Parts: sequence; C-alpha cells; structure tokens
Amino acid sequence: DEWLNAGFIATVQQRGAAIIKARKLSSALSAASSACDHIRDWVLGTPEGTFVSMGVYSDGSYGVPAGLIYSFPVTCCGGEWTIVQGLPIDEFSRKKMDATAQELSEEKALAYSCLE
Repeated sequence: DEWLNAGFIATVQQRGAAIIKARKLSSALSAASSACDHIRDWVLGTPEGTFVSMGVYSDGSYGVPAGLIYSFPVTCCGGEWTIVQGLPIDEFSRKKMDATAQELSEEKALAYSCLE
C-alpha cells in the first residue's frame, strides 16, 4: 500500500517526462499507442472477464457527477462500452477520485464560461 499510495502515483504523474528523457523524443508515440489500444478495445471488445480503463461519459457511477468525462472501468462489446459496477473503493482511492472529479468539474465550468 505504501508504494501504491506514494511511489506509484508519482511514477504515473511523471510518465510523460520519463518517456521524453528515455527516448530523447516527444512522448507523442506513447500517447498514440494508448489511443490505438483504446480504440481496439472499444471496437473489437474486451476479452471475457476483463475490463479496461476508459474516459467515458459519467452516468453518476461510483459517485462521479453525471456529465463528466471520467476514467471508469469498462467492458466493451459490439462497439459499445459499459461501466463495470460494484468494484470496491477504499478510502484513499475515494479521496483521489473525488479530487479528480472536482478538478474536472471546475475545468468543465471554465470551458463553458468561455462560450458565454
């Protein structure tokens, strides 16, 4: 738990910089590869009994406000995605999820304010 709650998060937050440092090039290829993986799973489906994380429209699952684009565990079949329900969320994860939802809500409000 200590590594997951500290070292792992820092590693994920700095992954773009790590790719740039290791390749001496942009991290665009990594992003493109991730986009391809995402589309493959969406179009071809996820293997039975597995799920992937995708940024999809929130329906209020896991306490995430409806209407946000948020990363959820999903299964895909026939070009459709479905949010996996009922996964346990510990207190640490709940706090991180709530903070992310708050940031996304603020960004959404800012984006809409630019349209006025």
